[in-house]
Amino acid sequence: MGRLIFLAAMAVIGCKLITGRWPWEMMAMPARPSSGHAPGSARACALLGVGPGAGRDAIIDAHKALLTRVHPDRGGSAALVHEANDARDLLLAEISGQRLR
Repeated sequence: MGRLIFLAAMAVIGCKLITGRWPWEMMAMPARPSSGHAPGSARACALLGVGPGAGRDAIIDAHKALLTRVHPDRGGSAALVHEANDARDLLLAEISGQRLR
């Protein structure tokens, strides 16, 4: 019984670490908005400097511009490049209707 409680607690903590929300918060979340990007992508929009209704071309252009500023060869870091790539992937996946892993 103790092992089951331990596994349940680890699953709840893992959910919080991965998604940033507790499982019960995720169940109470409202439906995804039909226009624009989901609220979780607001940071990605801000990072790339695009608006919530940005299209594929605008996202890709903003990503390229950001990479020219944060690339390690220009004084940036690999972490910033990865963050820019993740933001681009998130927004493009939302446009195409796919879910990220």
